[in-house]
Amino acid sequence: MSRLLIRGGNRLQGEVTIQGAKNSVLPILAATILTGGSVELRRCPRLRDVEASIRILQALGCKAGWRGDVLEVDTAGMTGCDVPDALMREMRSSVIFLGAILARCGEASLTSPGGCELGPRPIDLHLSGLRALGAEIDDTGGTLHCKAAKLTGREIVLGFPSVGATENLMLAAQDLGIGSCWIHRAKEEFESDWGRNLLRSLGVNGDYEGIGHCALGYADGDYPAAPARNEGRVFYVK
Repeated sequence: MSRLLIRGGNRLQGEVTIQGAKNSVLPILAATILTGGSVELRRCPRLRDVEASIRILQALGCKAGWRGDVLEVDTAGMTGCDVPDALMREMRSSVIFLGAILARCGEASLTSPGGCELGPRPIDLHLSGLRALGAEIDDTGGTLHCKAAKLTGREIVLGFPSVGATENLMLAAQDLGIGSCWIHRAKEEFESDWGRNLLRSLGVNGDYEGIGHCALGYADGDYPAAPARNEGRVFYVK
């Protein structure tokens, strides 16, 4: 692993343009598969994992590339549901594409991810969660063959908090006619000062611990007319 050598003794001053967070960009790139259209990402960091995600999208038949500082993605022409082994091994987060491909195509084929300097990162939670939703997964022979003609909403208890598994399950649940999907023990998102300040701004005071995520949506078919909303019952966070 490379190292940084910092020499102090000088006063720091100036301006720095902050790029977007890689851990946010990668699941967003996977989610573009579900849009079936064009997406523009601004202030997207030009990192190795982002470039690997671009190549995965291109391998699936999508258009993805840079226009200046803007990353443009168009998934309307997606033609494949298989991610080549060489691309899967470039980064650990490549598994995040599994749920989105499964939702879009009803099937997906890929190998175990790689590219992590911290060592092996098992994806058991991802697979067990998708199986709980009704996906059929054959993991023999080193390749994951996943099929999901119809998923079923249910409660899922993760063995331990996992951001990646939560993202994958929510992506899979989004586009397959699931009315709701509740995921227990999802990674808490409000532990930071920013998160707690956000809760306080919404009138939520005290010590709260995140217990899960809930994905809600209409089943396949015509959307029903939205009922009237009660004042103070729905919060919009921008």
